[in-house]
Amino acid sequence: MVLSTNNQPRLYTTLQKTTAQLKAPKKSIPVREWAYNNLKSDVLAGRFEPGERLTEEHLASGLGVSRTPVREALHKLASEGLVQPLESRGFCVAIDSREEIEDLFDIRAALEGYAIRIICEHISAPDIERLNGFIDKAEDALRRKALDEIFKYNTQFHDALHGVVPNKSRFKSLIADTRKYVLRYRKDSLHYLEGAKKTIDGHRKLLLAISLKDPDLCERMMREHIKEAKEEALHTISEKIRT
Repeated sequence: MVLSTNNQPRLYTTLQKTTAQLKAPKKSIPVREWAYNNLKSDVLAGRFEPGERLTEEHLASGLGVSRTPVREALHKLASEGLVQPLESRGFCVAIDSREEIEDLFDIRAALEGYAIRIICEHISAPDIERLNGFIDKAEDALRRKALDEIFKYNTQFHDALHGVVPNKSRFKSLIADTRKYVLRYRKDSLHYLEGAKKTIDGHRKLLLAISLKDPDLCERMMREHIKEAKEEALHTISEKIRT
């Protein structure tokens, strides 16, 4: 599902899927929808490089499905701006501009700034204890330099935080979708120690503001946390371009 350095298509080696290994789609889910969800998840998770060429044949082989649902999925992803059609045939992963990436983080800041005001009003002592536990685990992982674990606990922290928002399924869905788009660029900055430490420190500040039950302080801390994440992500992307 990935291209080699000489631009010849080959299966994505680190996440290669064979028909025998693949978990088949549930009967209640159409194959085209299942293929679309899998490919979208792979793109948002950063399993393809920006600009990487995607071919129906190799994606279909990797997913263990026919080319038709893959073709439909690629066209749908193109309508969402996640992939782009190539003049020569096929698609490539979209390369967002710096301005588009900044917009994504700014949208997240607006959504989560509002969300944390609601969270501040509804959070309980057990919720705070649970959030603190994720931070403690992330700090322990930082001491052990276990970056994948840090990423996992940081994700669980935000999942638990958003779980406090009551009876707002559409709003939660908006936040979840925006986080997926942002993590496409955020994951690299979380996979080095200094960036991971800044994120954990930001979570400590957020939890303190929440504990104080101050909605204005909570929103300010969340917006600063996401602004710092945006700067880290843009810096990491710039470094990758230079190398």
